[in-house]
Order: sequence, then C-alpha cells, then structure tokens
Amino acid sequence: MRLELGKIFIKDVQFGSKTEVKDGILYVNKEELLKEVGGDERLKSIDVDIVHPGEKVRIIPVKDVIEPRVKAEGNGGIFPGFISKVDTVGSGRTHVLKGAAVVTTGKIVGFQEGIIDMSGEGAKYTPFSKTHNIVFICEPVDNLMQHEHEQAVRMVGLKAASYLGKAGKNVEPDEVKVYETKPLLEQVKEYPNLPKVVYVYMLQSQGLLHDTYVYGVDAKKIIPTFIYPTEVFDGAIVSGNCVSACDKNPTYVHMNHPIIEDLYERHGKDYNFIGCVITNENVYLADKERSSNYTAKLVEFLGADAAIISEEGFGNPDADLVMNCYKIEEKGIKTVLVTDEYAGRDGSSQSLADSTPKGNAVVTAGNANEVIVLPPMDKVIGHVEAADIIAGGFAGSLRPDGSIEAEIQVITGATSEVGFGYLSAKSY
Repeated sequence: MRLELGKIFIKDVQFGSKTEVKDGILYVNKEELLKEVGGDERLKSIDVDIVHPGEKVRIIPVKDVIEPRVKAEGNGGIFPGFISKVDTVGSGRTHVLKGAAVVTTGKIVGFQEGIIDMSGEGAKYTPFSKTHNIVFICEPVDNLMQHEHEQAVRMVGLKAASYLGKAGKNVEPDEVKVYETKPLLEQVKEYPNLPKVVYVYMLQSQGLLHDTYVYGVDAKKIIPTFIYPTEVFDGAIVSGNCVSACDKNPTYVHMNHPIIEDLYERHGKDYNFIGCVITNENVYLADKERSSNYTAKLVEFLGADAAIISEEGFGNPDADLVMNCYKIEEKGIKTVLVTDEYAGRDGSSQSLADSTPKGNAVVTAGNANEVIVLPPMDKVIGHVEAADIIAGGFAGSLRPDGSIEAEIQVITGATSEVGFGYLSAKSY
C-alpha cells in the first residue's frame, strides 16, 4: 500500500463563523461543531473550549486525544468501522491538521485517566501540551454504566476529529510524506540484502474499559494478524481504553505511531520493514498462550530476521510481552522490547511483572512511579477532584492551593511505551 500524508501545519485555533483552514489558522464554527457531535441521549451536556500551548490551563481527567484527518484521495475514510464504512484504508492521500488535537474530558469514566497541563512542570512530560487543543467537556446522564459512558465520549471525539479534518480536505499541504509497504514477496525482493524487520504491535484488550478497536472490532475478539503500517495512519486502530494515562496510547498516538514512522525512516537504508503483526493483551493464561503462539508463528511465517515488540499498559500485559519475546527468540529471531517501568518511587523495585533471559534488548520509556508536583493553574477544564482518584494519585494529591502531588503516571503520555514522549536517558 502507498499512502501520501499531506501535513497542514496549524499555528492557531480560533472560534469563527465558518469552519475552515486559512493562513495556518483553524477556524471553528462552535455551534456547527456541537451540533455535529451532539444527539447522544447518554450525555446530558457537551461543551467545547480551545486551549493553547503555554496557557495556565489544566485538563483533567483526559479520556482520549485524537488528531483531525481526512481522506483527500483514495478509498475509504478516516476511522473505518466508526465514522466511515469498513473499507480497507491506508492508501491514496490523507490530509492532517498537524498541530491541532481533539481532547475529551468530563466526569471520570474509569479511574485510569489522565492530566494534560498546558504549561508548568507537567507540560514537560506530555506531548499534548504542545498542540492547540479543542477540548470537549462531556457530562453523562445519571447512573450511566461505565462502558456506555466510555462509548459515548469516544464517539464525540471521533466525530469531532472527522468534522474538523474535513476543513483541510481541499487545502494544499505544507509537506507531503510518502509511506509504502508492498505485498510481501515484492517487499522482500526489493531489498534482499537487508535484514527483514517486523513490528509486533500489542493492543490493550484486557477487559471492560481496556478496549482497543481494529476497524471497529474490539481487539479482544481478534487473533493476531498482519496489518499494513499505512492502515494505522488512517485511524484503523482506535483507543477505547481507560488504562493508566502515562502509558496509554491515545488514538492520536496510533495515528502518529513513532515506531512505525521511525521504521519507515530507515526502511531501505538499514533494514527492510515488511509490516506489522497486531496482537492483543489477555487476562487468562490460555488466551495469552494462544495469542503469543500465533504471534510467533506469524513473525516466523513472514520471514523476519528481527522484531520490535511494544506493549500497552503494565502488570498483566508484561506477561504477554515476555511470552511474545521468548517464543519469537526461540525461533531464532532477534527481538527488541519497548516498555516502561513501575519500579517504585525510589526506582529500586522490580521494573516488570515478568521477565525472561531472552529479553536482553529492552528500551525503557521511564519509571511511572516517579513523584512530581504540578503547580496550580489559572483555569481547570473538567473535574480537578479526580486528582485524588486517578491512577498515580492518592487521597490528598489535590492540595488546597490547587497544586497536585502525584506520580507521573497521572500525566497523559509521560512514559509512552511506543516512545511518543519526552523522557530520555543521559550518560555522564
């Protein structure tokens, strides 16, 4: 598949009489936008606000972050299975409003949601302090079941990103990047002397409120399978989970997947990137064994010399990560693991819940238990009292002056397990 990504750089977002992109500014008709995302009887109110990098604004709790995109040419549409028909995506041309993001918040859905600070110490840990954010405050009706609440808020975000993305359909992009992965036999022949690399893309799917969707299907219901990397850029994979904010992959991250982008960057130079194997993360041992067996079999079948494996979440998914590593290595295929750590506040505890001697090449995204103090903000969008409840917070996290003491686990994207963050290691 060959996909052109046309990036339209957004330097500002403002409310206006018409939704359009003009001179790098995204103007949004607020009334029309709210009408587009409204109509769900499970939500008693929806409001929208706009925040910019550097403002003293806190968004809490954050449900999802989504980038506005639109199919400009080719088959299918953005978010197949939700907004568009279930056509295969990943080819043609897609336009991106780069620098803009849709953020959903409101009453907490699950306790593992996050914080985005647009300035201050917390802003250093989240990539979404650098985007111009169109924030939707979605308040549910009383006594709504959590899975219904999550679905309602998820659809608001997807509808909004689709609506806003259309403003860029006929705009000439500032930059166009081309990504292409050919059918397997053609791809192998193109660079026969380079090592063949597969990306094993683990999707969070551990139960209620731990859902990720592939073409609209809950990943719990899939067996490991092959996917063209370009399909991901068109929203074929959508977040629906409420796992810890620091290492959750919001939909925005799936659409801008840094491992896939980096693999493409070095494709044809250092190695032959032949595609992605998507697999789920399971609760029961039998399901973990089944999925890891199937994943290793697929990686071997594709003829890979090496595989990069990333997980989403921690604890229980560490077992899936280690099983995938062990079984792929047993087939003589080298692996590199990408994860984060929950090593205790002093960093001296065991980093992962499982391990294997074969996991001898590991990239860490940081220790989620590190404690930080987030300064008070001039404005809070959402429900600041959630600071005492969300994972990484504790009773008393929210201080009387509005500051928050918590683990960086509370910050959206702080220890991204696909590298969509800012933490790094330095040698002295």
